[in-house]
Amino acid sequence: MKITFLGAAGEVTGSQHLIETETLRVLLDCGFFQGHRAEARRKNEQFLCRPKELSGVILSHAHADHCGNLPGLYKAGFRGPVFCTPATQDIAHVMLLDSSHIQQEDAKYLQQRLGPDHPPIEPLYDDDDVAGIIDCIETIPYGEWHELSKDFRLRFSDAGHILGSAITEMEIREKGEWKRVVFTGDLGRRGLPLLNDPQRVAGCDVLITESTYGNRIHPPTDDIKQNLKRILTAAANRRSKVVIPAFSLGRTQTLVYFLNEMFNAGELPSIPVFVDSPLSREITGVYKRHSDIMDVEFQRVLQTDRDPFAFPGLKYVATQQESVNLNHRKGPFVVIAASGMCEAGRVVHHLRHSIEDPNNTIVLIGFQAENTLGRKLHDKWRTVRIFDRLVELNAEVESLQGLSAHADAEDFKWWFEGLAADRGVGRAFVVHGEPDSAQALAHLLEHVCDEPVTVPQFGQSFEV
Repeated sequence: MKITFLGAAGEVTGSQHLIETETLRVLLDCGFFQGHRAEARRKNEQFLCRPKELSGVILSHAHADHCGNLPGLYKAGFRGPVFCTPATQDIAHVMLLDSSHIQQEDAKYLQQRLGPDHPPIEPLYDDDDVAGIIDCIETIPYGEWHELSKDFRLRFSDAGHILGSAITEMEIREKGEWKRVVFTGDLGRRGLPLLNDPQRVAGCDVLITESTYGNRIHPPTDDIKQNLKRILTAAANRRSKVVIPAFSLGRTQTLVYFLNEMFNAGELPSIPVFVDSPLSREITGVYKRHSDIMDVEFQRVLQTDRDPFAFPGLKYVATQQESVNLNHRKGPFVVIAASGMCEAGRVVHHLRHSIEDPNNTIVLIGFQAENTLGRKLHDKWRTVRIFDRLVELNAEVESLQGLSAHADAEDFKWWFEGLAADRGVGRAFVVHGEPDSAQALAHLLEHVCDEPVTVPQFGQSFEV
């Protein structure tokens, strides 16, 4: 069996790992690369996995860096099955249509900017490609084994990262010998609201694990509430704006749920809150439809609160004009808008209209990849480029990492102990992390593995 790492190897974005046997070629995830526009476009256009020859795709969850290039794979000729959980299917449909529309808008913008004499700029894929790949999806509930062939079966366990996210257990037979392979996808945290804790699974011959926060410990979620209360109270007193870039999937729902808890407890300052993301509103609807797979605490809340994603003073912005009006609204107010790394979407406009005022606050609540505007804000550059214009960063920048839905070092250690208790790991590969995080996680794994832990780089292949 050969494993080739075609994305999220030596970096965080673009998850894509190819498993090949004598009879099967299976791709784990097919995510978007994110970062510098030209480099990301080049990486997203090329498929080294030979799409037409794939036996199938296993999708761990519906974040863009894991599912975002599935329509591109379809456009390149893939017609096999895509396996995921039912909730992931529903979220992926929403996410991929949104991505298609962004592709089309970006192509039009670049064409206008470069002029009519420039060769036509095409989106990476369109709505037809999205419809095609959605038709390929076959859903598998948590806990059920499914046979892709007589030599390959898989089962999903709850990864606790976002709604529908899955750890994939695979049993693969080659030359009469069965091997057990486990792919974490993105592993979630313990103790976060809404979601169940990640499930422990049995040990394996081969482990492929993410490592986004492999070298960090997240602060307790109660600290997040106290910091939000402090930031929002200050904004209410100063009559200023708070801009919160947040991924439409997962992070926005968790943040709104926290604010709802604070409101119910009488701890939320009196300040209007706007969720300026049609995508967030759609995904919140998916969360409500799949509330049965959320954690026990959420089920208890539902008994006294009919809608934990709404409270007085919260408004989901519906139209583009309403979004534009927010840019000219006087404070105090909070606007939560996508994207989480500030690379596109409505939040860029809100930042442009808020970033130069020292009374305003930008609250970063997630990982900021290298070369993104979000990372530059996190690092507090004196000037940043927004819409091809340099602007001064005068607003306060707060980074609240306790809302991350990724496992931290303590969560990984706990989860690895589950592997060790069963049989340990033969060979481990650490992906989806920047070098320091990946190396730290590799060190955590050493005592669980029979062989030295590997941190693969893009394009590397390994016989296992």
